[in-house]
This record gives sequence, C-alpha cells and structure tokens, in this order.
Amino acid sequence: MSDPTLPAQIFVLGATHHRVPIEVRERLAVSAETAEVLRAMLARLEGLQEYALLNTCNRVEFYGVARSPQTVDSVRRAFCERQNFDESEFAQFCIDLRGRPALQHLLEVASGLDSQMLGETEIFGQVKDAYALAQSKGTTGAVLNRIFQKAFQAAKHVRTNTAITAGQVSVANVAVDLAGNIFGSLDGARVLLVGAGEIGEKTAKAFQSRGAPALTVCSRSFDRAAQLAASLGAAAIPFDQRENRLADFDIVVCATSAPGTVMSAEAGAAAMRRRPARPLLYLDLALPRDVEVGVASHGNVYLYNLDDLAKVAEENRRAREAEVHRAKALLTEKAEHLWSSVSGRVNGGNGTAAHA
Repeated sequence: MSDPTLPAQIFVLGATHHRVPIEVRERLAVSAETAEVLRAMLARLEGLQEYALLNTCNRVEFYGVARSPQTVDSVRRAFCERQNFDESEFAQFCIDLRGRPALQHLLEVASGLDSQMLGETEIFGQVKDAYALAQSKGTTGAVLNRIFQKAFQAAKHVRTNTAITAGQVSVANVAVDLAGNIFGSLDGARVLLVGAGEIGEKTAKAFQSRGAPALTVCSRSFDRAAQLAASLGAAAIPFDQRENRLADFDIVVCATSAPGTVMSAEAGAAAMRRRPARPLLYLDLALPRDVEVGVASHGNVYLYNLDDLAKVAEENRRAREAEVHRAKALLTEKAEHLWSSVSGRVNGGNGTAAHA
C-alpha cells in the first residue's frame, strides 16, 4: 500500500527507436485490443493517479503521475506481462524519466525533436490523439491535462520560431526521395500502395507530386481502397490480388496495421522471375513490418523499412543541427516554467485516480 504522505511524481516510461531496433519494437507494439487490456490492468494499480499511452511506429511510452516509485515499477511490470516480454531485457533499453526531465521529454517528442525523422510533424497529431483518447477514457487529471496542453503550445512555438521542420522530414517524403534516387525518374514508375491509412495516403500523394503517374491502391477493406483511389485519381484492386499482381509494379509501399507480414518472399521471387531486368522497390512503412525480410535476397530487389529510411534522412538532420540546439534551448526554458507551475500540484498529490 502506498503512503499518502509521500509526494507523487510525474514519469515517462517506455521504449523508443533510439535504443530499440525495429525487430524489438515489433514485439512491444500495442494494438487497440491490447491497449484496452492494459487499461484494465493499470486501473487496478494502486497509486497510479493519471496516465496516457503514446504508441507509434517508433515508440511506446506511458506518461503518468504516480504516488510512488513502486507504482512506476508496477506499470513496467504490467506492460511486460501483457506483452510477454522479459522484464530484465526491457530494463536494458527502457527510458524511465521522473519530474522535470519527463516534462522536457514530452515537449521534445511533441515538437518532433525526438523523432526518427527530425522535425517531422506527424508526431504532433499522434501525441494529440493519444492525449484525447486518455481523456475520453478518464485516465488524465489536472496534472497531465496541463502538461499536455503546454506541450502542444511549446511544439507550435518551436515550429514557428525555428527551422526545425525545414527540408524533407516526413517518412513519406524521404521514401519518395529514395525511390527517385533508385529509379532516376518517377515519370514511368508504377506504384502499388498496400494499406489505405494516413501514412499510406501521404506517401501516395508525395509520389504523385513527384510525377509518378500510375498508382494502384489495395487494402483489406476494398471499399476503403476504392474510396482512397477515387480521391487520388488512382486504381484499386482487391487485397487478395496484391501478391499475384506484384510483377506489374515497380514500387510497393506497404503501410498496413496488420499483425504480421502481408508480402511474402515467395511472392516476391515469383514476381522477379517475370520481370528480372526491372528493379522492384519495397518501402515498408509499417510496424509490425509488412514485408518478409527474405524478399531482399533476390537480385534487383530493394527493401527499406522505417529504420533504413531514418538512416537515409540522417544527412538532412546534420544540416539542421544548429536548429536542433535552438529548439532544445527554447523547450528547456519552457520545461522549467512548466515544472515550476505543476511541481506544487504533484508534490501535493492532487492528481486524479486513473480508471479504465
């Protein structure tokens, strides 16, 4: 039982792309169904006053207010138990921040400073969605409400007052730039988009903006694929034709939310037997990954996943290093002010109990 006289603490607990390779992030990824189970588990934890879960391709993080360090340990234990992940292995790479450093981290995440694609703007919407979901589930209170609202303000301030978002900083733009480097010109490239979600749609539009004329969409929901295809002026095919039609395409963009792979090495080999002289590029933008690693064992086949694209984007990051320092200085100042305003509340233990 936690001691009510002890001060509560703000914390961040989780794992990100900085120290965790993609094959491990796959094991840690939280589906919508898993998130509901986790909420039920966390609701039973004594001393967990508030929390929000941020789950993206590059991070899974719990932001919260806990009555004691032991409560944070219990959150970590519950997460590892649900994911069937060894706690000692998780301890090797997890982030565990308390107090002001936790605030600083949230501000940098929301601003795109902690992203694989430095300065990318998608993370801002993902943080807002995570916060809105936590609010709707009743797991935030006075402390997290203030912290997240201030994080959104800080992120907007940094984007307005620095050049941190300059250049090709989105996954979609980096992927299309890479395709252009491989094919030289995208004028005649035939693109298959597997998955009709937000990332896939942005990538498809990026391809069209660079001159790729032939775009085909497929999704597990044919209606959704047809709807997106119509909005893009593209074609649509049923999901079960995706592998049989592989030889018809030069670039395959995979961005589904499937729990396992949707493009097999066997189908890739069959496609290349029909088109041995033409390269085939897979852009796997999903987590868990959509494309079997074995597809790259065939000649004239290129496979890039999220971590590969991050390496491609590193040159752009180095060019903006001065802007990173400026942005971090601004966020450090804002984190100090925010910590001054909320530390009294946290120390007073005025958070709200978290319920699923």
